[in-house]
Amino acid sequence: MLKRTITYTDFDGNQRTEDFYFNLSKAEVVEMEMGVTGGLTQMIHKIVAAQDNKIIFDTFKALILKAYGEKSPDGKRFVKNQDLRDAFEQTEAYSILFMELATDEQTSIDFVKAIIPSP
Repeated sequence: MLKRTITYTDFDGNQRTEDFYFNLSKAEVVEMEMGVTGGLTQMIHKIVAAQDNKIIFDTFKALILKAYGEKSPDGKRFVKNQDLRDAFEQTEAYSILFMELATDEQTSIDFVKAIIPSP
């Protein structure tokens, strides 16, 4: 699990610093691997090699939103659903994270490594 602290300005002009959580379960990674010809890892390598910005942006958007969730207060669950994804995507924090991943190769590599579970 990756905890990412992001400082952003909300739409009322207030500066906020919040923690956001990202994680892919082993089951989610297997689903993603099986859903793409050649597997997710091979697809990401092909995208980066091709330097196709639209596909790179679309892939990072999908990864960010697929991994985003909120820990339950008791720590037993990592809650993910479309309402939470939509709410996060509508914040400036999402925009900041997206731009960091889309423009900094090492940051994007570190992000992907941090959200994928250890074998």
